[in-house]
Amino acid sequence: MAKILYLVVPCYNEEEALPKSAPVFFAKVEELIKKGKISDKSKILFVDDGSKDKTWTVIEDLHKQNPIFTGLKLSRNCGHQRALFAGLMFAKDKCNFSISIDADLQDDINAIDGFISEYNKGSEIVFGVRSKRETDTIFKRNTALLFYKLMEFMGVNIIYNHADYRLMSKRALEALSEHKESNLFLRAIVAQLGFKTASVYYERSKRIEGETKYPLKKMLAFAFDGITSFSIYPIRFISCLGFFIAVLSSLMFVYVFIAKILGNVPVPGYASLICSIWLLGGLQLLSIGVIGEYIGKTYLETKQRPRYIIEKTLE
Repeated sequence: MAKILYLVVPCYNEEEALPKSAPVFFAKVEELIKKGKISDKSKILFVDDGSKDKTWTVIEDLHKQNPIFTGLKLSRNCGHQRALFAGLMFAKDKCNFSISIDADLQDDINAIDGFISEYNKGSEIVFGVRSKRETDTIFKRNTALLFYKLMEFMGVNIIYNHADYRLMSKRALEALSEHKESNLFLRAIVAQLGFKTASVYYERSKRIEGETKYPLKKMLAFAFDGITSFSIYPIRFISCLGFFIAVLSSLMFVYVFIAKILGNVPVPGYASLICSIWLLGGLQLLSIGVIGEYIGKTYLETKQRPRYIIEKTLE
């Protein structure tokens, strides 16, 4: 018996992109239904993440034209990760497996065939992995590589060149629903679920319409959020740095003490004094900031506020 697929598409200000991407999604789902790879009860679920344009109106129009399109509207902008999580949790009781994909069609829609093939072989999670990053700028390409290397160094299990284009079985979705944290970093959470996984490689294209939803500022915030959500290495680094400075200070104290006994106390220089003060002051502020970030995350988690609120649904 064919399995039910929910194609989960998070959207934020995609008024221009959806009229072009929705027919592509429909054509692929219809093709899979005709081939008997998925059930005719499969759906395309758009999640409107509090868009400021007419994204929800476009979704409603698509639903009226064809019930295969369904929608989920969040009450406010909660961010890509929460919007995607909301869509997956909405779909988990209605489908056998889900595939998440962005609305801009940068991810190769034809890779879905490979996803389903791996799923039929027994994989619970299938990652869509970019085979190359030629469409990226040199800066973005190198900073992305640095991010993955840094995450790996800090002990975080993450798939290189994988964003949020993936297949998840119902079993994997149920396991994902057990994660109650407010600060979601799905790329690492899904990678550590522990089920049988596979990867499908594809080439990424340019956006069909609209602007990227991840400018440099958001990319840096996303990277920092991922690091602090899954690793305590920054705090350990601060501890090691503090120990190193304490040892260095002790050695300097011994040096000055011996110099005083021998009568060779150097005249203190203004430049060295100011540099030392600025260096230690900067390290202290940096350390306080990193520790404060962890305390802030703990504070937000203890409040247990809802990660999102669903305003409307289309079924």
